[in-house]
Amino acid sequence: MNFKCSPVLFLILSALCVDFVAAQPSHDLWAKQLAEFVDSEGRVDYDGWSVKASKLNAYLKTLGEQPPGKEWSAHEQMAYWINAYNAFTVKMVIDHLPIKSLRDIHDGNPWVVRWIRIGEEVLSLDDIEHQRLRAQFQEPAIHFALNCASVSCPPLSQQAYHAHNLPEMLQERTRAFINHPNYNLIEKNQIQLSKIFDWYADDFGDVRAYINQYCEPPLRADIPLEYLEYDWSLNRQ
Repeated sequence: MNFKCSPVLFLILSALCVDFVAAQPSHDLWAKQLAEFVDSEGRVDYDGWSVKASKLNAYLKTLGEQPPGKEWSAHEQMAYWINAYNAFTVKMVIDHLPIKSLRDIHDGNPWVVRWIRIGEEVLSLDDIEHQRLRAQFQEPAIHFALNCASVSCPPLSQQAYHAHNLPEMLQERTRAFINHPNYNLIEKNQIQLSKIFDWYADDFGDVRAYINQYCEPPLRADIPLEYLEYDWSLNRQ
C-alpha cells in the first residue's frame, strides 16, 4: 500500500523534526549559579548552594532530559559534558554535607558510582570524564575544565562552558592552572607539578613540551619533573 503525505502534513512533520534535532539545554541557569556561589579563586560556597539546591536540580533535570545528539558539534558536546560533570559533582557534595572531602563518601571512590541519569543511561562521574570526554575528544585541556571538588583540582570556573566560548575558556583555564603556584611549583632549580600530569601523562604526550606551550618561563630541560601530593580536601569557601 502506498502512503502519500500531503504537503501541509509534510511541512508540519519536517518542522517538528527540525525542532527535535536542534533541541539543546540552556546552560544559562548553571552560569548564574556559578557566578553566585563560586569566588574568583574557584572556592565554592556549598552551604549557600545547598539552600538554593532547587535551581541546581532544575538544571540537572534539563541536562538529563536533553542528552547530546549525534548531530551536535564537537564543541556543543564537550561543553555539555564538562558542565554536566561539574554540576553533578556539586550536587554530590551538597547532598552529602557536612563532609571534609568527596572521598568521605562511597568508600572513598564516589566517581565510580552510577547515579547520573542522562537520557536512557545512568552514568558515573568517571563515565563522563573518561568515556564521554577523554575517549571521544582526546583533548588534554579538558583536565583543566573539570572540577572534582578538591583543593588540588583545577578550580571551578565562574562561567559556564558553551560551544562559542569553549576553545578560549579551555586555553585560559589551562594557562591559569599551569602558572598558578597553588597547583604547580616551578622554581629555578626545582619543578614540582600537579599529579594530574603524572596520572594522565599519556594524554599530554611529552609533558614538558605540553607545559612549555603555556609556562612562563618555560621549564628547563635539565631539571627532573617531580609531582606534588594531591590535596583532596573540599574546595570550599
